[in-house]
Amino acid sequence: MVKCNSTTRLFSLNNKVILTQTDTTVGLLSQDAKKLREIKSRQQTKPFICVFQDFTALKSHSIRIPNRFKRNIRRAKKTTFIVKNRAFRVARSPLHSQLLSKLPWAYSTSANESGKTFQRDFCEQKADIIIENKQGLFESKASKLYKINQKKRKRLR
Repeated sequence: MVKCNSTTRLFSLNNKVILTQTDTTVGLLSQDAKKLREIKSRQQTKPFICVFQDFTALKSHSIRIPNRFKRNIRRAKKTTFIVKNRAFRVARSPLHSQLLSKLPWAYSTSANESGKTFQRDFCEQKADIIIENKQGLFESKASKLYKINQKKRKRLR
């Protein structure tokens, strides 16, 4: 476990599990979905949200957004979208974006066991790297969730 105030010292984040304050709540980030699934005791069939550094990274990941919703997605804050059964979010908070500058994308999930609340000691044991800012780690409400197809947008959460 590494504790640091700045992400500039982190050089190899691939396949590491990172505990950090995301733009919505305390989260675990990693490019290794298998590790996250083990930590959370999550079902194999339940996918993770993919968080992107910016829209360029999103575009390079072959997620095609219907034209009529592009403006909504660009302007959305603390919102997750599902397009063709792939969930994604673009990071807005400065710390989250700075972390994702080292990784163009990462799988994201809340920092708790499936169906349970946030427990700091559990998360600190499971995370390889902990990144914490002055506000600390705190649990807040989850992101809004919209499912989008070619014609309509449906709010799921």
